[in-house]
Amino acid sequence: MASKFQTKTIKKLKSNGWKVLKVIRLNESGYPDLLCMRNGVTIWVEVKEAKDTLKPLQKFRMTELNELGFLAFLEIDGKPSELDDYLKSEK
Repeated sequence: MASKFQTKTIKKLKSNGWKVLKVIRLNESGYPDLLCMRNGVTIWVEVKEAKDTLKPLQKFRMTELNELGFLAFLEIDGKPSELDDYLKSEK
């Protein structure tokens, strides 16, 4: 079940024109929660509650995605957001 913050993040992305897929199960573990696509661009977003942290495998996957040329963002409830900065720069 999605957290309230994840639902808020999905709404924010959709309102900016992104197609958002919630990643439930893949053949490999540790990938971010959301796969977002718009205008030929794909970004990944990991959503965490305020007191939650990334697990080592999640950190590895985000680094791996960045090294493959994808953007991977970490959204933490109540913290400054690189995703928000990115969305503003896209307008």
